[in-house]
Amino acid sequence: MRIVVLGNYAKSLVLFRGPLLSAFSKAGHEVIACAPEHDAATEAALQYIGVRYCVMPVERAGINPVKDLIFLIRLVWWFRVLQPDVILAYTIKPVIYGSLAAHLAGVRVTYSIITGLGYAFSGGTIKRRIVNGLVTRLYRAALKTNSTVFFQNPDDLMLFVSLHIVKERNATLINGSGVDIRYYAQAPVDTRPIFLMITRLLRDKGVVEYAEAAREVKSSHPHAVFRLLGPLDSNPSAISRSEVGAWQQEGMIDYLGTADDVRPFLRNASVYVLPSYREGTPRSVLEAMAMGRPIVTTDAPGCRETVVDGENGFLVPVKDAKALAAAMERFITDPQLIDRMGKRSREIAEEKYDVENVNAVIMKAMGLA
Repeated sequence: MRIVVLGNYAKSLVLFRGPLLSAFSKAGHEVIACAPEHDAATEAALQYIGVRYCVMPVERAGINPVKDLIFLIRLVWWFRVLQPDVILAYTIKPVIYGSLAAHLAGVRVTYSIITGLGYAFSGGTIKRRIVNGLVTRLYRAALKTNSTVFFQNPDDLMLFVSLHIVKERNATLINGSGVDIRYYAQAPVDTRPIFLMITRLLRDKGVVEYAEAAREVKSSHPHAVFRLLGPLDSNPSAISRSEVGAWQQEGMIDYLGTADDVRPFLRNASVYVLPSYREGTPRSVLEAMAMGRPIVTTDAPGCRETVVDGENGFLVPVKDAKALAAAMERFITDPQLIDRMGKRSREIAEEKYDVENVNAVIMKAMGLA
C-alpha cells in the first residue's frame, strides 16, 4: 500500500516516527513522509530507511483562516494526484486538515495520533477559550472520518469522548511514541545534583516553575546545577530570549541552546525534570527513563503515566514551584535515590515504552501487522 504520513516538524519524522516509518517500509509498503520544512538531513535519513520525503507547507502555530484554507485545498489536490491508500497524521494541524482533505479527496482509510492537546486546551484566558471552541469543532469534523484515533494517555482519550469528538470504540490507547531503548542506552549516573530539563521554551511546559524552583533550591544548596536545553518558540505561550537571559544572569539556569542529539546531555545529568501542564506522553521523559535517570514531573495528563511516585521519581502539582523545589531537594539530601530510582526508570522504559512494542500496537490496529 501507499502510506502518507503527515507531521508538523521535519526532524520529528526521524526522531519520533523513524522506527514506525521504518517498520512500514520493511513490511513492503510505499511510505511518503511529509512536513513543512525543506530539510536535507531529514530527507537523507528517511531515504536511508526507504521512505520518501515531501514538503507540505503549513504554519505550525496560530490560526489564519485564509492560509489554513489554502493549505486544505492544496492537500485535497495533492491527495487526488498521489492517491494514497492510507493516511496517518499526527499533531494538530496535520490531523485536522489532513483528515478533512483525505475525506474530500476520497481517501478511504485515515488514522490520527493525538500527541497532546497543547495551547488550545490549556484553559485560562478568553483567547484560549475561543481557540478551544474552534479547535474542538474542527477536531469533531475531522476525526469522524478516521478509522482509528490513537491517544497517548487515557485523559486525552476520555476528554475527546466526553466532548463527542470521537467514539470510544474508534479510539486506541498507546504508550506514547515509545522510545528506542537500544539507542537511548542506560548510562552510569553521577549522584551530584545536576538537574536537566529538555523542552521547547513554552510557559505551558513549566519552564517558569523550573526557574523559580531552581532559585529556591540554590538558596540552600548553591552547588546544585539546573540546566535547560531546547529551542525558543513562536507559540503564544513562548518564553522570551530576554527572560532566559535574566535567569542566566542571576545564575539560576544554565541555558544550553539546542541539540539534535540529547544523549550527551542526559548522560551528564543526574535527575530529569519536566513540570509540564499537560502532555500526550512526553518523549523527553521516556528518553531520560531509558538512560536510567529518575524523573520529577507533574501529576498531569500524559506526565503522570511515566512515574510511579516514589519508585522512579516524584510527581508534583501543576504550577507549584515550591513543591517542585522540594521534590528536587530530596535528591540532594538523599543522593542514593538517584541511582535506585534511575534503575527503576530504565526497567519501566523496557517494560512499557519500548518503541517496538508501541509500533506493534499501531500496526495491528492499522491492519498492517
